[in-house]
Amino acid sequence: MAGVFGAESTTDEVLAGVDLAGRRVLVTGASAGLGVETARALASKGAQVIGAVRDLKKGEGAIAAARDDAANGGSIELVELDLASLASVRACADKLLADGREFDVIIANAGVMACPQGKTADGFETQFGTNHLGHFVLVNRLAPLLKDGGRFVSLSSAGHRFSDIDLDDPNFERTPYAEFTAYGRSKTANALFAVEFDRRHRARGVRAASVHPGGIMTELGRHMTPEVQQQMVDSINASQQAGGGQPFSWKTIPQGAATSVWAGFVADADEVGGRYCEDCHVAELNDNPASRGGVRPYALDPDRASALWAKSEEMVGERF
Repeated sequence: MAGVFGAESTTDEVLAGVDLAGRRVLVTGASAGLGVETARALASKGAQVIGAVRDLKKGEGAIAAARDDAANGGSIELVELDLASLASVRACADKLLADGREFDVIIANAGVMACPQGKTADGFETQFGTNHLGHFVLVNRLAPLLKDGGRFVSLSSAGHRFSDIDLDDPNFERTPYAEFTAYGRSKTANALFAVEFDRRHRARGVRAASVHPGGIMTELGRHMTPEVQQQMVDSINASQQAGGGQPFSWKTIPQGAATSVWAGFVADADEVGGRYCEDCHVAELNDNPASRGGVRPYALDPDRASALWAKSEEMVGERF
């Protein structure tokens, strides 16, 4: 693996000296925050980036400056994708499949966080349906376009520590709804999806990893009031102090997107395959509630990953 990076590394630092000319990448959620920065950084190194966005008009405005950074044949194109609607997900996949051009890397970056209780167009709980099931259908439908030796990067979060998945009640039909419990379930699902996708595709050299970008001030937190954000930071700091860790600090957007590009293009494939990454390194298993670093064992459990895959196929009515 080239270079040693950490929590403060940026996308440009991680990709320094990397030539991505001719590489084709799909990035979901490319109309704000981490998605825009990921697209910008990759296009600046010559990659042809397809950004999937819910609102094409907003997306065009958001990536205008990123396009100015494109170099060495790099480019950014947009396609429409609403992860909260399986009709939209399937239409997006159909369009890309009809185009037929392969991808070197798919980065499932889009998501929602801690939103009020609601349902997707298909009746799924909003966070599980958008963050997991939408990507589950999209990425699996596009798997034939993922080149042998390619990679899939699934954005999870330290928020996976809030909750394991609940395969008996994924839509909170019997469980009292809590915003962060729902978010935790969806982020655990993002990690488990990568585990099972990696197992199913590694024979052809395709590897999958999940990543935690860090705490970043982006549109993802739009449902959180400043008071709730401060309460979350205070809670993290209390746990960190109890465990002898460092105080919480926000990352910049280029720092937050760094782990995605590191896992997708820089890290050794066998090192990150089937693993959970943070701060540009593979995270250690950590079941200590007083520690913020690392990954809970349940988020990498292969049996849970297989069970989630089967439940997801049942929910979306499609087998992969």
